[in-house]
Amino acid sequence: MSSSDNLPFDPRSPLTVDGQSHTIFRLATLEEQGLTTISRLPYSIRVLLENVLRSSWLGISNEQGLTGIASWSPDMGNEATIPFMPARVVLQDFTGVPSLVDLAAMRSALARAGGDPSLINPKIPADLIIDHSVQVDRYGSPEAFGHNVAREMERNRERYTLLRWGQLAFDNFRVVPPGTGICHQVNLEYLGAVVQRRTVDGELTAFPDTLVGTDSHTPMINGLGILGWGVGGIEAEAVLLGQPYFMLIPEVVGMKLTGRLPAGTTATDLVLAITRILREKDVVGRFVEFFGPGLANLTLPDRATISNMSPEYGATMTYFPVDRKTLEYLAFSGRPAERIRLVEAYTREQSLFHHPGDPEPGYTAVYEVDLDGIKTAIAGPRKPHEWLPLSAVKDAFRDELSEMAAAGITSNADSFDSCGSWAEEGGSCALSPEGCACAMPSRTELLEAQCSVDEAKVTIGDGSVVIAAITSCTNTSNPSVMLGAGLLARKAVERGLTVKPWVKTSLAPGSRVVTDYLDRAELTPYLEALGFHLVGYGCTTCIGNSGPLKGTVAQAIEDHQLVVAAVLSGNRNYEARINPHVRANYLASPPLVVAYALAGSLDVDLTTEPVCYDPDGNPVHLREIWPTAEEIDSAIEAFIEPGMFIEAYSDVFEGDEVWKDLAPSAESLYAWDPESTYIREPPFFMDLPDEPSPLTDLSDARILGVFGDTLTTDHISPAGAIPSDSPAGRYLILNGIDPADFNSFGSRRGNHEVLLRGTFGNIRIRNRMVDREGGWTVHHPSEKTMTIYDAAMRYLDEGVPLVIFGGREYGAGSSRDWAAKGALLLGVRAVIAESFERIHRSNLVGMGILPIQLPAGTTIESLNLSGGEKVGIKGLEGDLEPGGDALLEIHRTDGSVADLTAIFRLDNQVDVEYYRHGGILHKVLREMVKGSA
Repeated sequence: MSSSDNLPFDPRSPLTVDGQSHTIFRLATLEEQGLTTISRLPYSIRVLLENVLRSSWLGISNEQGLTGIASWSPDMGNEATIPFMPARVVLQDFTGVPSLVDLAAMRSALARAGGDPSLINPKIPADLIIDHSVQVDRYGSPEAFGHNVAREMERNRERYTLLRWGQLAFDNFRVVPPGTGICHQVNLEYLGAVVQRRTVDGELTAFPDTLVGTDSHTPMINGLGILGWGVGGIEAEAVLLGQPYFMLIPEVVGMKLTGRLPAGTTATDLVLAITRILREKDVVGRFVEFFGPGLANLTLPDRATISNMSPEYGATMTYFPVDRKTLEYLAFSGRPAERIRLVEAYTREQSLFHHPGDPEPGYTAVYEVDLDGIKTAIAGPRKPHEWLPLSAVKDAFRDELSEMAAAGITSNADSFDSCGSWAEEGGSCALSPEGCACAMPSRTELLEAQCSVDEAKVTIGDGSVVIAAITSCTNTSNPSVMLGAGLLARKAVERGLTVKPWVKTSLAPGSRVVTDYLDRAELTPYLEALGFHLVGYGCTTCIGNSGPLKGTVAQAIEDHQLVVAAVLSGNRNYEARINPHVRANYLASPPLVVAYALAGSLDVDLTTEPVCYDPDGNPVHLREIWPTAEEIDSAIEAFIEPGMFIEAYSDVFEGDEVWKDLAPSAESLYAWDPESTYIREPPFFMDLPDEPSPLTDLSDARILGVFGDTLTTDHISPAGAIPSDSPAGRYLILNGIDPADFNSFGSRRGNHEVLLRGTFGNIRIRNRMVDREGGWTVHHPSEKTMTIYDAAMRYLDEGVPLVIFGGREYGAGSSRDWAAKGALLLGVRAVIAESFERIHRSNLVGMGILPIQLPAGTTIESLNLSGGEKVGIKGLEGDLEPGGDALLEIHRTDGSVADLTAIFRLDNQVDVEYYRHGGILHKVLREMVKGSA
């Protein structure tokens, strides 16, 4: 190992467990050196401190970074930058495929430059779990699972062949095949070690398990006491190639828990309440850490449920320190006993083990949640923090109905020239009343329509629940809510209840363990009796792979502009994410998903009105079929045991014969197919110059889009269905792909031609430059309305640079690197917004797009942009400093000029260097080319 050349003291110490000696980097050494007081540091900072201490000894960090994190205090601010070297990386296939495409492209570029392509190889272990591609094509039958898996393999064979190639071509790279589980649940139940053990320079070394993941819900693993969070695929690739993840020293918000959850409430109810609270408190970019007497009253799966939704309230991660519950869960999930003893010994030795009554760490801010006050609730209709107590759902839906209905009418307009010109005299409009939202009266009554389902006529209407999905690792990792759903189903079936015929039901657990314990508890037949058959082990509806609606339901919705609903046990309900025909989407616990499937509508108060009626016409209320805590606890104790986890994960990397039969080339270079519509070599590293060009100011840029608050990466880079009349759909049709075989945007992220055409293409995105939903803009100076893609291509032909304007929390949501890559390929040079979501800001920098934050007090509204302005950006030339002044010149169409001083959101010198190179990977590749010369 390294020596005192890096540190003036030796922090190493032996730790013997089960007769085996390990080297550890002892945190108490820092206290002995007078650098810190461990007991006053949040537990998450202690883990980060160990990481920087070890990195400093190994020469990755420096003493300044170590003293910066060691001196952490609640009021220190977060101006210092530290390098974080995670122990591993976790990827899923939607983000993993483009990451692998980038690595393959870098190998090709390095080979073209005369270097050794094998140098492009993960330096730290990486696991990719295929979980985002299974779709709910078939449902409600025992054949659903087999059919959906077969269709998944059929649709995604090219993508999976690429992943098999990576499995063979790269070291330190494992793939969990399709049909196994969701990445975060697999991570929680199997991959997460809490304490890692590796040989480093000949010494067996123990250290905390840490990670970054290419999915924003990576923080789910924080519930197990493991430090990790979501990053963009670009950053993950850099980490894989041995680059530290540079970060500002975080502020840490303490969340104090008191009391105990009331009978009848669930961890889902708790996390939805916490999501609302912390979104209001603005914890964006911060760590959140839980403590307090109520902590002992949460199971570890409850903690994981809370941590999973960190991105929904904006936190970088949500940490639960290692304690007795952690050790119990490791045993519960079948982890080896010797590993559990190492975890306990190491965390106790390093002051990482939480004991009730330990001194309370210092926190940047402290908020309190009394568990006794948590109510049964759902969240919707558009965002995860739109919390609604169950008693308020009916009225809240009616209150929002007119707005949702009007948005739907507007999106169907065929022309925009005179939209909004409704005349009082005669009530005429340049558009037909059916095509213009301004002509629509406020909708006070629920509309209804008839349609055919299973050869029967049914009546659906506003508020009808057309999708009820038990899905997403957020909840399927928690046995209490999954068994709760099964117990509710049993009581419902015993009362003779059935699901409404128009409801598309599905069950997509996050691992095979769930199926096992539902089978053992003999609850599967009751779920299936209500249509909740197994459809696959993956994200399904939560990621937008909900598949087609039942019968002629979709046609009825379109014909009558109905506002229908989906209820799912997921973590995301952004517009157009779940299904293009569903405008009202609600997050709920698995038992409530079953209850709403029985009710068939949101237009019911489940706290006072019957869920439905039994065959004898008797009302059945929710309280009559809701399982008790005792029933759930008894089922957990009786039907779940460690051997189930051991068996489920015994061959987790093997896959079935179809997976094994994929036969990619064994060459170190990927064999690109120029005819492929799934996998194409991206242009990012083509003809890369040896040195980056000098930075220059920007002038005469045009505005491609003006967007409001909380523009998500779902809006910027949609993952769901590809409309046949969209630029991406037209591209696929021109390349001989039938619309039935389009698959999804997410599945085609390995082809930049598709994603380029889909960027800013969500059917619910709202560009303020046009009066219509969808990916539309106005080209200037022609003033013609066209798709964002077509306008961008025209600007590229004209040599005109582009900028985007946005409101608060620009880029919220999923960690989609393609939201930055697509913008770059469209010609966007800068994004100017009121604030940025953490991951997306980093992705923009990582692709060489400049994030600029408007000064305090300046908003999108106050700028009063028409979209026809020209924009200049000064301050880029010369010595660009982190957080420096960005001088904006906005040239308005009337000839006036608005000058304002904004902020370059290049947060540290590393950001500046990445931006100067045109991106992280460009810098890494240049260094490798030089190193192999």
